[in-house]
Amino acid sequence: MKKIKSFVLAALAFAMVANVFTACGDDDNKTENVINNIVSEYSYNDQLVANQKAKSKKNVAVLLVAFGSTWNNAFLAFDKAKAAYEQAFPEADVYMSFSSDICINRASAGENVDDNGNIVKRDYYEPRYLLHAIGAAQYSKIYVQSLQVIPGEEFAAVVASVKKFMNNGYIANAHLDDDYLAKLADDEAIFFGMPLLNDPEKDVPEVAKQLNALYAAEAAQGVVAFMGHGNPDSYDTFKANVRYTQLEEALQKLSPSYFVGTVDMPDNYKQDVMQRMQSKGISNGKIYLHALMSIAGDHAHNDMAGEGAEYWDEEDPESEDNSWFEYFKNNGYESIVSMPAGNKHPQGLLELPGILNVWIQHTKNAEFLEDAYHSMYPEE
Repeated sequence: MKKIKSFVLAALAFAMVANVFTACGDDDNKTENVINNIVSEYSYNDQLVANQKAKSKKNVAVLLVAFGSTWNNAFLAFDKAKAAYEQAFPEADVYMSFSSDICINRASAGENVDDNGNIVKRDYYEPRYLLHAIGAAQYSKIYVQSLQVIPGEEFAAVVASVKKFMNNGYIANAHLDDDYLAKLADDEAIFFGMPLLNDPEKDVPEVAKQLNALYAAEAAQGVVAFMGHGNPDSYDTFKANVRYTQLEEALQKLSPSYFVGTVDMPDNYKQDVMQRMQSKGISNGKIYLHALMSIAGDHAHNDMAGEGAEYWDEEDPESEDNSWFEYFKNNGYESIVSMPAGNKHPQGLLELPGILNVWIQHTKNAEFLEDAYHSMYPEE
């Protein structure tokens, strides 16, 4: 087995090997398979990216990093977002990656079907593999764009991936040319695009404006409730949960019918949204539900739009497993999952051109990696 480049990665490799031993016994072949599988991921992506660069002859790369999904309608949304980026950055090759191993594995296995009932399998890869491939192809300028909504836990993982890439901190088989990496840093050639609601002074009011342009007609007929993800208190990286509160405040300046809740932010669950509605005297009527997430995946289909007995526990009406649709319906409201005509799925934010353009502008205004990193970690 080849030497690991750093002590930290040696420890990581040791942990990986230990896991194999614990699960399977002293089996050197299985240990080698774990390492070889990782190496093959690098090699496969290196070839894909090298072929793309040779074909396009471009020297700029844009890497989009989403958490991921297993739903076909989400895959199509990612495809459209990638196409929009290719139009906005004609000088660049655009790549898409998932930061969630679970989403990557389940998407590859074909967890869901398309609207015709056909199993859909998609191959996506972690940012580390595509970043290495982009580096191996020696693009002269690299943009990494977070497709997260808030600068929370998942965004921090994206930052870590880029920092590791710049430190060339993976396994020995994935070693990149140090002179090339140093040139990227010296020339300030790798840039980092922030999440959708990064800036409370600029992004929050702009997103509120774009949402109101789409849903003002619904707000005139009833409540429009947006469901975001949020982070538990212990994972509220950069104290980003406050963006949901700020967005609700910005939206309510445009109409008192807008509310913003989450599935994971303490004191901002569906029960809290209903309490805020009732405190304003809204105890019945229509409530239009929208996903405040980059794509409409499991949370949008199940936690928000889930309909029927499977999504409502009469014995525990406050259960977190009860969907927003059923919760509001069983509390005296007319629940409506808002979808465009002819669409069988809720929409995610990437499918809304005005919102997608906010992300695109973030990429165009992206900061050099070190500047972006230190603005988030001023103590370092």
